[in-house]
Amino acid sequence: ITQIHNCRVLRNHAIEYDDIWFQDGRIINPTSLYGLRNPDVRVDAKGLIAAPGLVDVQLNGAFGYDFSFNRTDIDKCLDIVSRGILLQGCTSFCPTTVSSMPETYHDVLPRIGKRPGSLRNGAESLGAHVEGPFMNPKKKGAHELACLRSAPNGLADFDKCYGLENLRKYVTYMTVAPEVEGVLETIPQLMYECSIGVSQGHSVATNDIARRAHANGARMITHLFNAMTDFHHRDPGIIGLLGSPPKSTDTFYGLICDGIHVHPNTVKIAYSSHPAGAILVTDAMGAMGLPDGQYKLGNMSVDVKPKTDVKGSPRAAVIQGTDTLAGSIVTLIECVRNFREFTQCSIAEAIDAATLHPAQMLGIEDKKGTLAYGADADIILLTDD
Repeated sequence: ITQIHNCRVLRNHAIEYDDIWFQDGRIINPTSLYGLRNPDVRVDAKGLIAAPGLVDVQLNGAFGYDFSFNRTDIDKCLDIVSRGILLQGCTSFCPTTVSSMPETYHDVLPRIGKRPGSLRNGAESLGAHVEGPFMNPKKKGAHELACLRSAPNGLADFDKCYGLENLRKYVTYMTVAPEVEGVLETIPQLMYECSIGVSQGHSVATNDIARRAHANGARMITHLFNAMTDFHHRDPGIIGLLGSPPKSTDTFYGLICDGIHVHPNTVKIAYSSHPAGAILVTDAMGAMGLPDGQYKLGNMSVDVKPKTDVKGSPRAAVIQGTDTLAGSIVTLIECVRNFREFTQCSIAEAIDAATLHPAQMLGIEDKKGTLAYGADADIILLTDD
């Protein structure tokens, strides 16, 4: 039994002085032990904040490795990325693939499914996030046009692309454009026959189509504002879902808070509209943690260099020879810090957006994103800044 004492614990959206006790990888209620058992190990947190481990539901790669490109050494890729992000406070994540050919999915998905976290493995894999290829070519972003698909034959086309067994065993959720032929009608089958979540993104969907997709079960929006129709007051598109009730527990949206993908003021508008649905994601690619240079995102060549048209000229990843953003190079803890600055929210609210909210979106909030009794003992210690 381990006790972390002299810490400020984030529980139930508030930070208060308390202890955390855990045993065999689970947080336990110490009241049942009073007078019967002392902890075997006591850790003095020295007044730091004890928070749940960060959860990143969109991570394409890092440290020179990419989950779509490194097909031949995907095991090494998963090991290096998992161990590296654990050192940054991210204790669980969804390895993300960009739009690829079927053979890539058949090679990669069985190797990036769910895997427990540990000091040896690094951060826990919560199962893959397949972003594409059922997306709109008009909003392909950094996805290869030749890989994109439609689904006129419904679930059979998803089977042809990924393999239904791969979806059932290794995939946690997928991003689709609901207006692409056959996709809207197939969302319930993906959810109930394959047991995966569905997110809307890389799309020109009208608000009507977006609402129908949401009604069919697509509760998540992939990297809000990016690769989708701009907000318009007469037809707000997918973005308009933030104004559609009920939304407290029914709509989630990813935000890349690197100061490049979404303007700070826009982040604040979204959060003010629907705070309970905000999920911080990195959408990081293989250059995260490395210097400027040339890298890969799937089969696409990417340059990492200062983006001079943004205040402060921050480093950005763009498709080679273009200004098209190709994921980010930000860490999730940097996103938390930026989010708090952009929105002026509390520390607890900022951490919730990278812990509790993604866990709720995935339906695992009893185990992840929380320090409640019985939850996994994924614990990080943070300063106030």
